[in-house]
Amino acid sequence: MRILLVGCSGFVGRALVPGLLEAGHSLTLVSRGPQPLPGVQHPQLQRLQADPANPASWEQPALQQALAQAEAVVNLAGEPIAEKRWTPQHLQLLNSSRIDTTRALVAAMAALPEGQRPGVLINGSAIGYYGTSTSQEFSETSPAGTDVLGRLCVAWEQEAHGAEAFCRVVILRIGIVLGGDGGALGKMLPVFRMGFGGPIGDGQQWMSWISRADLCQLISTALVDSAYSGVYNAVAPQACSMAAFAAALGRCLGRPSLLPVPGPLLQLLLGDGAKVVLEGQKVLPKRLQEQGFAFRYGELSAALASATT
Repeated sequence: MRILLVGCSGFVGRALVPGLLEAGHSLTLVSRGPQPLPGVQHPQLQRLQADPANPASWEQPALQQALAQAEAVVNLAGEPIAEKRWTPQHLQLLNSSRIDTTRALVAAMAALPEGQRPGVLINGSAIGYYGTSTSQEFSETSPAGTDVLGRLCVAWEQEAHGAEAFCRVVILRIGIVLGGDGGALGKMLPVFRMGFGGPIGDGQQWMSWISRADLCQLISTALVDSAYSGVYNAVAPQACSMAAFAAALGRCLGRPSLLPVPGPLLQLLLGDGAKVVLEGQKVLPKRLQEQGFAFRYGELSAALASATT
């Protein structure tokens, strides 16, 4: 397939792009940076520099042509949620990088002549859609939360749903993605390897996670399998508490995992952004299981072993 990729130049893209190329797809990678994924070179990989949140970018001839030639679009755009304090300016960036990008993308797709529109849109969302809870379980039919992330995800998904008028839309509510070179696990690994690791906060909050390899396989599958449509929780079947996660990571590395990271310290560093790791939700991949998606790393120990070797 000819695929246009937006927001796929970071942690997930480092695995997704090589995997799609290896599968024989032709890719156009749209990024604000001049040289996304610098180590990845392939004759079937084209790079375009543009701000996808700006509607004017989609009027550039090169981007218009790439979109018109694409048979599929993958949109994972969004500034990292929990890496900075949630100042009013950063909250605006969290929203615009997701909502404005998706709105501009869908509008550009809709503006194409009927025969030139991509046939499928894979669009990111997050399990923050559900709000947080220590006791509830959430499936795809659970209602949205009313907190900051819940409202953000609702608006984000609403823009993606606009493409359903002319193509198949798959929305992935993505959990904590496990990979050794980035994301939450990438930040925890150096501390744990030095023997200073432990649970964050009280350790009772839920962690709903997915290995990066399984997330990339899910995207690859949803691109080509027309049975995939609508909203999916992109999480492994076995959510766990933060305490259980820290203990499993310690065992995987052969290191102690007894020193908790105090919640107030995290709040001091991240402000409201600490909510993402201090509060969680138990999310179930009900629709993926019903559809028979085969998780390669459905067990936490296997996912951690893969990510840390």
